[in-house]
Amino acid sequence: MAAEQGMRVVCTLPGTGLDRVMRAFLLLLWFAARGNALYFHIGETEKKCFIEEIPDETMVIGNYRTQLYDKQREEYQPATPGLGMFVEVKDPEDKVILARQYGSEGRFTFTSHTPGEHQICLHSNSTKFSLFAGGMLRVHLDIQVGEHANDYAEIAAKDKLSELQLRVRQLVEQVEQIQKEQNYQRWREERFRQTSESTNQRVLWWSILQTLILVAIGVWQMRHLKSFFEAKKLV
Repeated sequence: MAAEQGMRVVCTLPGTGLDRVMRAFLLLLWFAARGNALYFHIGETEKKCFIEEIPDETMVIGNYRTQLYDKQREEYQPATPGLGMFVEVKDPEDKVILARQYGSEGRFTFTSHTPGEHQICLHSNSTKFSLFAGGMLRVHLDIQVGEHANDYAEIAAKDKLSELQLRVRQLVEQVEQIQKEQNYQRWREERFRQTSESTNQRVLWWSILQTLILVAIGVWQMRHLKSFFEAKKLV
């Protein structure tokens, strides 16, 4: 697996206090726009799965394209239309929320209804495509989560928004996505706290049980020794 594109951010916050706050806020909004672009290789019957932590009620869009390895040219070429990809998405409760066959290049979309780790799996329909048998396939995958998945150029054309209105709408949706992320982090923190408390209670009860067992064994040993000495008339 390799990254298709990388990005490095260098940020300084000079100026007044208000300017620092605005720059920090804009930086936070930039980090709220989540997207992952990568490519990976799969074999004939191989399946690749990815885990994505997604808040509830969040739209996810995945774009992919495939390339088939040409042994004669020793390079990857665009796959023919006959080669397709099967996409399956499961929520944190292991329920299938998307299972569909796509072509050699396409887009899949789903909306999360349960916060947590979602499993996104892809595999080819190579059993139906004999030319791919025994070969390697390169899949370029770009996953966009939250408001970053929206096509604002299409939204502006559809709703006839001015540049300022579009920017305001984009900022509002970014803030909403930040709120979803915060709620998701609170939910994770609550689950972690419950797990910690449950573990602490189990450890406490196990310690109490061990203590009771040791006391019971000690009492039993004392009574056994007393009975032994009495039987030997040593006491």
